[in-house]
Amino acid sequence: MTALRRRVGGVAVYLRAMLVFAAIWAMVSVWTANPILLPSPRAVLEALVGLARDLELFEHAGISLARMLVSMAVATALAVPLGLLMGLSHVLDDVIDPTIEMFRPISGIAWIPLALFIFGIGNTLPVFIMTYAAFFPILLGTVAGVRGVDRSFIAVARTMGLPRRTIVTHVVVPAALPALMVALRLGVASAWTAVVAAELIGAPSGVGYAVEWYRELLMTPQVMAFIATIGLLGYLCDSLVRALGRWLTPWSADLSRS
Repeated sequence: MTALRRRVGGVAVYLRAMLVFAAIWAMVSVWTANPILLPSPRAVLEALVGLARDLELFEHAGISLARMLVSMAVATALAVPLGLLMGLSHVLDDVIDPTIEMFRPISGIAWIPLALFIFGIGNTLPVFIMTYAAFFPILLGTVAGVRGVDRSFIAVARTMGLPRRTIVTHVVVPAALPALMVALRLGVASAWTAVVAAELIGAPSGVGYAVEWYRELLMTPQVMAFIATIGLLGYLCDSLVRALGRWLTPWSADLSRS
């Protein structure tokens, strides 16, 4: 009952904040008196309804979400095993970490010009950029999670004579799972931000492409409708990862309250 009351209170606070934001937005749009520069909330809502009615909104959103799912699957498949190895072996970490730290500060967006030459315009470019953006948060979160495992758990497992593989799969991975779920949230956020930038330039479809297309047509209500869609989809993706984390790690109080 307390959890339900807390959620209802959170929704009420969110709705009040959005109403204040919409009121300020409406006043500023009236003050500017330029629907191309800043359309009213009503115009954006009408554009959103029109795009949804024509299924254009769902088409571009579905394409972007599919790209994100593919990139997250690839990034997770690459980053989690490597993170486990780096977390368990200080020697391997000393060898690989300098290379990781050299590439990590380079934004995925910086690779778009080169990726255009390699992959061209299509699905491969945004998937590559999103995978690159999601890889580093997942990798570092996995390494941190493995290193944060209580060593007494591993010592007890060794005392019981369990083989190394069993210790990793049944002790290390479950103990590191809360940190890994946080890393996945960061990876999703990074990937979702990167897909918009990649689709602005290197894709013939998706929400980023739609934003650029309607910008060129000076149809600002449609541009802002897709921007709102980007924010909503990002929030829903994060909520799904949080729900998955609560389901996989019910013992983690931090994830349960997040």
